[in-house]
Amino acid sequence: MSSPATTPASLPSGTAARPSQASSAAGPAPRSPGRPARRRELGACGVLMTPFFILLVTIFLIPVGTAVWLSFFSDDEPGLGFGPERRVFVGLRSYSAVLTDPTFLGALGTIVVYSLIYIPLLVIGSLALALLLDSGVVRLRSWAQLGLFLPHAVPGIIAAIIWLYLYTPGLSPVIDLLGKADITIDFLGVHTVIPAIANIALWSNLGYNMVVFYAALQAVPREIIEASHVDGAGPVRTALQVKTPLVRSSIVMVAMFTLIFALQLFTEPILLSQSSPMINSRFSPSMYIYDAAFTRNNYGLAAAASVVLLICTIALSYGVTRWTNRTDAPEEAAR
Repeated sequence: MSSPATTPASLPSGTAARPSQASSAAGPAPRSPGRPARRRELGACGVLMTPFFILLVTIFLIPVGTAVWLSFFSDDEPGLGFGPERRVFVGLRSYSAVLTDPTFLGALGTIVVYSLIYIPLLVIGSLALALLLDSGVVRLRSWAQLGLFLPHAVPGIIAAIIWLYLYTPGLSPVIDLLGKADITIDFLGVHTVIPAIANIALWSNLGYNMVVFYAALQAVPREIIEASHVDGAGPVRTALQVKTPLVRSSIVMVAMFTLIFALQLFTEPILLSQSSPMINSRFSPSMYIYDAAFTRNNYGLAAAASVVLLICTIALSYGVTRWTNRTDAPEEAAR
């Protein structure tokens, strides 16, 4: 016959109950209140991040994976071109063809020249406009912002057609006006075609980036601006030495995105190529890819050129980020 269970009342006075007995008497230990909250936070993060990962996979990873896979294959027609077309594995042959093709290397050189003209003008011009608006010198500020932003609302194709009209002799009122002043200029000549393309991109994107910089300047504490005025700094010195360093992160972001878009130059030159012999079908890397895929029907070569362009874009973006972090580290350490 089993002995009766020992209860706290049956223990001698002054004797403490054992932990196991106390816990069994008090019931199971309560769960940590932070664990369910943590699970809910992770679940909410998963729900919010799911659309991003879906877009990342469907819009970026799958196309990139497909391009990499296609770059290792080529379409072969045996029997002197009379046999059925078949896809064969060629390894790195397409990459070798791209990297040794002088037209592709020339397209990369064109992008380098275009970027050296376009990126500094865009960053400096949009920042200068934003500083002018923020300083209060410009009146009717909201109307000025709208007027500067409106060109960005025009589609790139329409913008290129507008400027093609202004660049074409016999149609352009600008060329006629310059001709009356005995000034002859060929906007689509060998030395002016790249600046002409950069001008179209500037007209389209200057106002948008100005809005980005202006929004960043609005976040600058007004106390810092007032302190610079008290110290005797003028408007120009305040803009260059006080406001500009405080929006440095926005400057780097705009410069990096502008570099990425510059490497993808396509719309403006492919439309201007109809009126200028200086722009051929492989003028830029994107036009080279388009020509390889849809004119020469060499999808393996086009895929390899796409992968090379992607690697260049990632490398340059990574270089800009690393350079920015290295220049920011001494300033943060000094603080």
